[in-house]
Amino acid sequence: MTVVFFISGHGFGHASREVEIINALAAARPDLRIVIRSAVDPALLERTLTTPAELRAGACDTGIMQASSVSQDDAATVAQAIEFYSDFDERIAMESAALANDDVALIVSDIAPIAFEVAARLGIASVAIGNFTWDWAYETQPGFGQAPWIVSRIREAYAKATLALRLPLSHPFDMFPRVRDLPLVARHATRDRDETRAHFGIPSDRRAALLSFGGYGLPGIDITQADCFDEWTIVTTDRVSDRAVAPDRHIVAIAETAFRGSGFRYEDLVAAVDVVVTKPGYGIIAECIANDRPMLYTARGAFREYDLLVGEMQRYLRSTFISRADLYGGHWRQPLQTARTQPPASEQIPTDGATVAAATLSSLIASV
Repeated sequence: MTVVFFISGHGFGHASREVEIINALAAARPDLRIVIRSAVDPALLERTLTTPAELRAGACDTGIMQASSVSQDDAATVAQAIEFYSDFDERIAMESAALANDDVALIVSDIAPIAFEVAARLGIASVAIGNFTWDWAYETQPGFGQAPWIVSRIREAYAKATLALRLPLSHPFDMFPRVRDLPLVARHATRDRDETRAHFGIPSDRRAALLSFGGYGLPGIDITQADCFDEWTIVTTDRVSDRAVAPDRHIVAIAETAFRGSGFRYEDLVAAVDVVVTKPGYGIIAECIANDRPMLYTARGAFREYDLLVGEMQRYLRSTFISRADLYGGHWRQPLQTARTQPPASEQIPTDGATVAAATLSSLIASV
């Protein structure tokens, strides 16, 4: 039997949490065949999946068009959504035909609306997993007033889901007929701090901050101008900056290829530093909570999920805000110190959502 995961290609958060669920499901049901429909970077899947899976690449929804992790193109976002949903029925027919001979037992989606239309056409169960939905996000997104029918069409698709598994840091899922709450799906480090620092060349005797800006990066920032190098080492990935790194600075630049075949994963790096510098997104918030790392965060533009995440994460995560001007201007010393010395979060939250989700999916498959 086959389980098909439709995964939004918007950012890395959707894919990173679904990979955890896929890994847990495969461990519980090694007899299942996994197919992934997504425009996500195949390299992310390659370095995080622990089970064989077939990737059928291509867009299965539209998200927010972004020039970087902290800036977006509202006009392009609307134009892309209009193009995608204008021929939605034809897309549904094509997706259904492509899966017709795959012995599909269940379709899971995070959180592409087309998946539920396809499942309904094929006469099989479907499960939504997410902390927000695209109708909710687009409802207040600048420019969607010119195409209100998109929000309505997305809600029609969501209404066909068999079950929605709602993650924490979420809005009400009243667009789904049946909703069940999940614990946080999060990636947990499996290597200790010293081992990870030694592997990536991060000094063990200095404070370290990780710049984590996901698939869109942070082009244009000159991290060599930061005012904290006397006390801090800055750790980056190769999507963070398009500036050359000065060799006399305390900067550790890690290429994404460094994770392949190394036995180390990104969450190990998160757990090995003292502060994570980022923009609020579900994936990095979940990793900071699961690995008890404080977050220094900046604004990410007019995206409805931002206010939701910032409002909710304060309960479970040590966090401090840094303005865009201070981030790009290199005024990091005081915000990093404030983030590092934050008191513990007021509440704890379970982080075993992948295991719980896998058990729910397995139960649904068993009833087929």
